[in-house]
Amino acid sequence: QVQLVESGGGLVQAGESLRLSCAASRSIFSINTMGWYRQAPGKQRDMVATITMSGSTNYADSVKGRFTISRDNAKNTVYLQMNSLKPEDTAVYYCNARVYGINSWGDGTLVTVSS
Repeated sequence: QVQLVESGGGLVQAGESLRLSCAASRSIFSINTMGWYRQAPGKQRDMVATITMSGSTNYADSVKGRFTISRDNAKNTVYLQMNSLKPEDTAVYYCNARVYGINSWGDGTLVTVSS
């Protein structure tokens, strides 16, 4: 098991930036894939960005060019840099870790973007 704790959410205006952090309870060196997902009110949980052990990244089309995912193995932390935020980015953002098909989730951090 790996415990994940998200932080960095908050209330911002459209066009501003936030950086989310996901701190893991153990080394993330051996975690195959880590990522960020989000769930807006009345919507399902969708993938935002993922990153593999090798550093390969994948982004949802809606955030490409605006969001950047990165990982710092020494700090057991994954980040999501969010720039040019839009009201439609408003959601609870969840950190995810996947090891051989087994998923771990954080409790989420709320991001609210106002016009």
